[in-house]
Amino acid sequence: MTQILLQQVRLLDPVSCADQIADVLVTDGKITAIAPQITDYPEQTEVRDCQGFILGPGLVDPYSHSGEPGFEARETLASLAAAAIAGGFTRLAILPDTQPVLDRPDGLARLYDRCPQNLPLQMSAWGAITQNLEGKQLTELSELAEMGIVGFSDGYPLQNLVLVRRVLEYLGPVAKPIALWPCHQALAGNGVVRQGSAALQSGLPEYPTMAETVAVAALLEILAVVPTSVHLMRVSTARSVQLLEAAKAQGLPVTASTTWMHLLWNSESIHSYNPNLRLDPPLGNPADQAALITGLEAGVLDAIAIDHQAYTYEEKTRAFRSAPPGTIGLELALPLLWQQFVVTQRWPALDLWRWLSTGPSQCLSQTPAAMVVGQAAEMTLFDPQQTWLVDDSTLKSLGRNTPWLGEPVTGRVVETWCPEAEHYST
Repeated sequence: MTQILLQQVRLLDPVSCADQIADVLVTDGKITAIAPQITDYPEQTEVRDCQGFILGPGLVDPYSHSGEPGFEARETLASLAAAAIAGGFTRLAILPDTQPVLDRPDGLARLYDRCPQNLPLQMSAWGAITQNLEGKQLTELSELAEMGIVGFSDGYPLQNLVLVRRVLEYLGPVAKPIALWPCHQALAGNGVVRQGSAALQSGLPEYPTMAETVAVAALLEILAVVPTSVHLMRVSTARSVQLLEAAKAQGLPVTASTTWMHLLWNSESIHSYNPNLRLDPPLGNPADQAALITGLEAGVLDAIAIDHQAYTYEEKTRAFRSAPPGTIGLELALPLLWQQFVVTQRWPALDLWRWLSTGPSQCLSQTPAAMVVGQAAEMTLFDPQQTWLVDDSTLKSLGRNTPWLGEPVTGRVVETWCPEAEHYST
């Protein structure tokens, strides 16, 4: 029997809205006691002084990218898992843009066979909506649904609205999440900087705001006719938040997330031409960033996603315009968001934890982890005061594409607990 007593930890539980100082006893991976002070415990119990530490449900990332299979130089499943655990995540959903694409049952089976075992992490995958992620022909959706997938998504924008309607009609009874990225690619063109003064000053091609909002409006119109639950990924503009607010007020079955980078940065930051700030969709203007923050606070946005995407040094070290979009973030999101929003008292700690754990779980139609006696321990222990340097010796991800490389960061995950994952097996 293994017993751990976490003494005087700050316990956050978004499910019960609890924020308290308590002792927590964990026995063989199960929460067996929570009390203001626990004095009756076996002699062999490992006792830890956790004053100043934060304990909450494990974090959940609704969508990120794996290099493996196909791009192992960028990221392997093992390094992706290590990065997720180091960042406090206990659930991770992988987008289907591997090579081969996750559009067939045998490809999903091979991915799950490769997933690391016996780790405090539940890794799952999105099944592709269209063959080879080309947005033209549907995959065998019913076959993929039986493969232990978290839901359906291409991770790329679907341009054919007739196909989108067919997908929603077909998948309505399947009861699997559908994640769509609203982007009108013809309007986006070759834009890399959000439309506005920053784009004009940089001399880089602008990315029109309407490239996102036209797509959001079209998807919401389809939802009004075909009320199948949908999750909108990578929301990045103030106008999109307005459209979603109106849609939710009408009772449309939609959830939405933005990424952690769009909360911390805006288009004014790209004057440095740092290729690690090259994202898709691009960073919003300051008004967009402010709207995303208030959108979370108002409940219009439901979750914060990481959208972790590793690249090799050679791939990312290019001119801003030609660099591939994306950045790593699994190990950095919690401490940097904590410093930006909780330390400054913009957000209560409980709210940040909700948007990184309970919110993403609900968007994935999963039961959120809760800090409840008798439940299996799925939780993250976080030290908000520990400072560490982001470099080759500390990062678990193979990717180094982050604007914080070489910089000190305050806040670090100490440990995670998670029930053993149930992998699909042939």
